[in-house]
Amino acid sequence: MSIVKIPPRRVQIMLPLLLDAPFTYAVPDTLQVEEGSYVLVPLGKKGKELVGVVWSLDGEDVPAEKLKCILGVYTDIPPMSKAMRGFLDWVAWYTCTSPGMVLKLALSVPAAFTAPKMETVFRASPPPAGAGSLAKITPQRLRVLEALGDATLRADALEKASGASRAVLNAMAKAGLLMKEERPAMDPAPMALRPDALDLTPAQQQAAAQISGRVGGGFSVTLLDGVTGSGKTEVYFEAVEAALREGKQVLVLLPEIALSVQWMERFERRFGVAPHVWHSAIAEGSRKRTWRGVASGEVRLVVGARSALFLPYRDLGLIVVDEEHDGSYKQEEGVIYHGRDMAVVRARHEQLPIVLVSATPSLESLINAEEGKYGLVELHTRHHDAPLPEVHPVDMRAEKLPATRWLSETLKDAIADTLRHGHQSLLFLNRRGYAPLLLCRTCGHRFACPQCTSWLVWHKRHHELQCHHCGYHEPAPAQCPSCHDPDHLAACGPGIERLEEEVLDLFPGVRLLTLSSETMQTPSDISRAIHQIERGEVDIIIGTQLLAKGHHFPGLALVGIVDGDLGLAGGDLRAAERTWQLLHQLAGRAGRAEVSGRVLLQTHQPNHPVMQALIRGDRQGFLALEKQARRLAGLPPYGRLAAIIVDSTSEEAASKAARRLGQTAPSAEGVMVFGPAPAPLYKLRNRFRHRLLVQSGKQVHLQKLITEWVSLSALPANVAVRLDVDPYSFL
Repeated sequence: MSIVKIPPRRVQIMLPLLLDAPFTYAVPDTLQVEEGSYVLVPLGKKGKELVGVVWSLDGEDVPAEKLKCILGVYTDIPPMSKAMRGFLDWVAWYTCTSPGMVLKLALSVPAAFTAPKMETVFRASPPPAGAGSLAKITPQRLRVLEALGDATLRADALEKASGASRAVLNAMAKAGLLMKEERPAMDPAPMALRPDALDLTPAQQQAAAQISGRVGGGFSVTLLDGVTGSGKTEVYFEAVEAALREGKQVLVLLPEIALSVQWMERFERRFGVAPHVWHSAIAEGSRKRTWRGVASGEVRLVVGARSALFLPYRDLGLIVVDEEHDGSYKQEEGVIYHGRDMAVVRARHEQLPIVLVSATPSLESLINAEEGKYGLVELHTRHHDAPLPEVHPVDMRAEKLPATRWLSETLKDAIADTLRHGHQSLLFLNRRGYAPLLLCRTCGHRFACPQCTSWLVWHKRHHELQCHHCGYHEPAPAQCPSCHDPDHLAACGPGIERLEEEVLDLFPGVRLLTLSSETMQTPSDISRAIHQIERGEVDIIIGTQLLAKGHHFPGLALVGIVDGDLGLAGGDLRAAERTWQLLHQLAGRAGRAEVSGRVLLQTHQPNHPVMQALIRGDRQGFLALEKQARRLAGLPPYGRLAAIIVDSTSEEAASKAARRLGQTAPSAEGVMVFGPAPAPLYKLRNRFRHRLLVQSGKQVHLQKLITEWVSLSALPANVAVRLDVDPYSFL
């Protein structure tokens, strides 16, 4: 009798590593897997174990002796959906990144694959049939039952609500008055949909009906374009409620989730419970519970930064991208992607609606709406018909200010007038620290970062010099390290600390609050500051661009933009658009309630198209000029760009590799290659950098072109190449 050897089952497993394809593994007869199963597998000869995902049940024909077996299957976590796997593959293709590195974004919480911590919960027992309970109901036990109601509460929460001890709760469970259960810990409590009714205007009601009507109707993209203060958040909350009522999960992306104190409070007032939050600063335990809760479907709503897009939603029904124009949605390290654009792609793969929200939408989104690819819902007026503030220019060329002053006479008078009326002023300067440069007037020495091509920023408050690119810092010097002169170190240019000094000098005794990443280091710091402003405990607010992040300050009457020209410098193709968006958003902070608002814009270029658009309130005129300029130059959104960044710790190796890439640049119709050239930020974290820029028409298969070009260049191992499709940074 001949013995037939049955080959082992083979599956392809994607691992979260720099890999372009899945590996084939054998499946032991004792394990059952399906596509999307999370599995534990061995890797390499040293016995390393990794979590991977079954990408396909059709494994390659690898010799049996070379096959390694799956070690285990995570049966307590639902498999990754086909839509999610397709989305990850698409992101890898579009960004020219290995699929394994994109999968790593989805497996960002290794602790999620360890057994969850259990918690004790209690709920009321159903009344017994027939005769009533024989258990004695003491006043203390009655308080427990009243505190519990129909809910299921954690033991610690029930103890706090009722004043009873754990021993009392356990005795009630033993007597049949309570049901005691052990379940995986959840943080925060599950959502119970109890939305409070909103007082929406007719315009808001119409907008909400349009957006909510798309929930459950398959894939669609809607741009919600509303002026600052028009109540866009309340409008999309209606769509959130519609999705939750259908039992779906909802994802809301915010550009700076740690700064969104007021948004969180508005959500909790609206829905009666705090949302689950996702960003890099939350504790590992919360990340684990949220990740598992999203996968199981128990977590119904997530509000998060761009990385929340890669969570394993069980039944996603709606995505909202608030402040869709914000540049912080662009991820610049690792897998380089734009969170807004990838959110649209995920919505398409999941076949669900997505809402893009902004008072200053990106040119890309506006053109997609004009071309009918996106639906458009507009809100033209502020809530309760509050007028938009007028923007008044202050021509700094005529001010003749001394070298140590930055506030014009016009702005000083406006601040004084605002103080007299008991209202608040906001001064914006998008520069942290005391001064962007410190130099010696005796010998000309400039303090530069030893790791980057960048000047060190003087932070007088902390008595140190800092690099805002790599984080290098050193103590502020008492004398010049070159000529040792102690008396001629000079601060060049203003930062918000220097502006703070000037304000306190001009208005002694004023209640001043400075908001920046240095002064507001934790969410509680930000929350405390926001509430101080809301309660009117602050007269003047000084801050950087975080002040433009959708805050609502009812008492704010004056916005002073100290240096309106700051964002226009450099070769960024979006510089004008970004400056207009930022300054328009800042202007919209003024006069949002009963207090009327005004904006003073200090500029050396009052005739610049951006300044004129702000002064005249001519959004359409500015956008028309911007579209024309981009169209004539073949720049996005009318053409395509991809950046190739070459870097190495060896200056010579980086230069040689960049030249080699330039010499082998493809010659194709509709494609232009610029460079190589040293990057504007030539040295970053001790790595020397060169850039090439590829420009093409929209019909060109840009990803295929640049990946083939780079792969054929055979660059040395000490040189790294990063590909950035649709670059937002040109440094």
